[in-house]
Amino acid sequence: MQLREIGVPGWERVVEARDGEYHALIALHSTALGPAVGGTRLWRYDSVDDALRDVLRLSRGMTYKSALAGLDAGGGKSGILAPGRIADRAALFRAHGRAVEALGGAYVTADDVGTRAGDMDRIGEVTAHVVGLSARSGDPSPRTARGVFRAMIAAVRHRSGADGVRGLRVAVQGCGGVGRALVAELRAAGAEAVVADVDAARAQAVAAEFGAQVVDADAIHTVEADVFAPCALGGVLNADTIPALRAGIIAGGANNQLRDPEDGARLAERGILYVPDYVANAGGVITGVHELRGRPAAEAAARVEAIHDTVARVLRRAEDAGIPPHEAADQLAEERIAAARPA
Repeated sequence: MQLREIGVPGWERVVEARDGEYHALIALHSTALGPAVGGTRLWRYDSVDDALRDVLRLSRGMTYKSALAGLDAGGGKSGILAPGRIADRAALFRAHGRAVEALGGAYVTADDVGTRAGDMDRIGEVTAHVVGLSARSGDPSPRTARGVFRAMIAAVRHRSGADGVRGLRVAVQGCGGVGRALVAELRAAGAEAVVADVDAARAQAVAAEFGAQVVDADAIHTVEADVFAPCALGGVLNADTIPALRAGIIAGGANNQLRDPEDGARLAERGILYVPDYVANAGGVITGVHELRGRPAAEAAARVEAIHDTVARVLRRAEDAGIPPHEAADQLAEERIAAARPA
């Protein structure tokens, strides 16, 4: 195993790890509140620089996510640069486990885009610094979706005073684990759902299962709806897509939904209420940290439900201060982190 340190201002530690076909970047943004917790992403990055940009943004988001969720954890992330063909998936993830173990507990990983509970089991064969194992909390998607649903309820109440989503139209972008579970929540609560996915068959399957409408993946953000829920990859809210949005509220499970910080101001200028993604999608990390600490599942579930109250607090801060919600969320997270650092 070869480990190379990469100095990045503002990050506590960034490591490049190599071992045969295994090649990954691991970023620890902050451990001020506890170990840096964040998933492992397996992705076909165009370059090492692209992978580095991804793990840096995601690890910072994890710091803020954990802080606002009230967790005793910091933020980290890792990205495995997927080879053209994976010769031995189990060996690949055991190698990643050895890299995680080499960080001495400063970083705790979980599943993410491109990975699953079985991969965490392989990591768990060589390190204890992993959550989301098959025999424990497993797939975090349902908890993440529940948190997004609770965030959506808070945003609807803040915007209109309505108590729930019954009768509302919600456009869900992405029908993977989180998107599918969110559609299930929405339909059970009496909302209408419109879905899309780059995998058209997956979108059709979710629509058939829950009675939703399907639109093309490149048109979902233009659907006339009460709420737009991005649950795919990041960067969907940008200078090109924001002018075409036809929803009054955005609350979804994807990470890094704003391509640039200025996009939060663009949404505010259009009168669109944006729930910062790292506030809404904290259900997975809440479950993982509670598993890590050996806390009861009921306690984790209650904290996921409380995402509603956190969103309400962020939106009140934004309204009172006359700033976009993403800035209000950043302020609240930074205040908690600063309070935890030694003088």
